[in-house]
Amino acid sequence: MTTQAYTVEQVAEILNVGRDKVYFLIRTGQLRSIKIGKLRRITDRHLAEFVTSLEDAKP
Repeated sequence: MTTQAYTVEQVAEILNVGRDKVYFLIRTGQLRSIKIGKLRRITDRHLAEFVTSLEDAKP
């Protein structure tokens, strides 16, 4: 099983939002991430969990 790790910029492009929005989602705990040294990465699992949480929140 291979895990993909994306940069904040890549996730912003995938979600079609700005980089600041991704950092906001991370800061508020809505989007999980990992730190490798000074670098912030979002795994494909973190991204899938975030999208699922949005789908579950729909009325």
